[in-house]
Amino acid sequence: MGKGQSKVIAQNRKASHDYFIEETYEAGIVLQGTEIKSIRAGKVNLKDSFARISNGEAYVHNMHISTYEQGNRFNHDPTRARKLLLHQKQIDKLFGETQQAGYALIPLRVYVKNGFAKVLIGVGRGKKKYDKREDLKQKQAKRDIDRAIKDNLH
Repeated sequence: MGKGQSKVIAQNRKASHDYFIEETYEAGIVLQGTEIKSIRAGKVNLKDSFARISNGEAYVHNMHISTYEQGNRFNHDPTRARKLLLHQKQIDKLFGETQQAGYALIPLRVYVKNGFAKVLIGVGRGKKKYDKREDLKQKQAKRDIDRAIKDNLH
């Protein structure tokens, strides 16, 4: 990889199904010991993870980074809360946005950029059941159209 490129390690596929993502922010993560080695090995799971602002700092919770196999007794706790590195203005803005009902901070993907682990955080508004059904209908209709076009070409 050249300079400025990033390699996506993990994605939260369910986020776009459960939330309308309105804004995204790139944040660094404060890691301990062997966590970066586990991230580079792709041992990250964003399922059920969320971010929260507390005491003027942003933290990501329930992000599972597996313990490093070649690690020793200094291995990390897989699901500990990890501090996110954001500018204070961004944190203040995110705090204001998440105070509105139905809004949440969702980690969308984890990637390595210039040797540093980064998290893409999205400000999401929760979807209602009928919104999810509508999305599934649209996805199915698009699939049917693509299939019909493909059949007509052959």
